[in-house]
Amino acid sequence: MYLNGQLIFDDTHFDDHRECHVPIQIYLQKEHSDIGFIEQYCSDYIKVNNIFYGRKEYTFVSRPGY
Repeated sequence: MYLNGQLIFDDTHFDDHRECHVPIQIYLQKEHSDIGFIEQYCSDYIKVNNIFYGRKEYTFVSRPGY
């Protein structure tokens, strides 16, 4: 499906991760911010661990097997 460390950015990426319960890691610039499962997403935000992360400010990375 997705490689460990692969950048995810498209709605289909987020939907795949949410439906298959694949964790994602979140970075602000190059600093780790969070890791967890996608609860919700829209065109502006991704909700992980009950926190909304802006899609324009943060980078999202696939972490299968975490």
